[in-house]
Amino acid sequence: MIDSLYRWYPVYTNSRAEKKAYQELQKKGIEAYLPLRKEVKQWSDRKKIVEEPLFKSYLFVRISSKEQTEVLMTPGVSRFLYFSGKIAPMPDKQMADLKLLLASGEDLELITHDVQPGEKVIVNAGPFKGMIAELVSIKNKKSLVLKLENLGYAIEIKTSMAYIEPLK
Repeated sequence: MIDSLYRWYPVYTNSRAEKKAYQELQKKGIEAYLPLRKEVKQWSDRKKIVEEPLFKSYLFVRISSKEQTEVLMTPGVSRFLYFSGKIAPMPDKQMADLKLLLASGEDLELITHDVQPGEKVIVNAGPFKGMIAELVSIKNKKSLVLKLENLGYAIEIKTSMAYIEPLK
């Protein structure tokens, strides 16, 4: 059955091809949305603010089912996301909320793991890389209180939640 209802669908892209796939979809007249966030990149001689995809290897298209093949034939597009054997649509409200969140200008950070106070963590990037500690509390996404393993002291460090992960 061909559905003429337009819905949002997440699309998986080739690695680091989100912007190219987005441009190609636009050229075809397909409504697409690539959530971007500003990030400061550091090189040895300078710093630059660049726009990076919020979700690595993902973008969203608003299409009817008859346009699915056209999306898949777009350079940079790998596949649709499936749930229970069907292409998974995104609710319009969720897409509107995502756009609103990005338009707010807040400094967004994607955290892919759930870490709770009391868990042992390892810092995997930044100035505290390699530090093993117990997460005591999260003041905000950039300020954590960690209890150092052998000292018995808790210290507040300014590091990103994205820089820590549960110790396995």
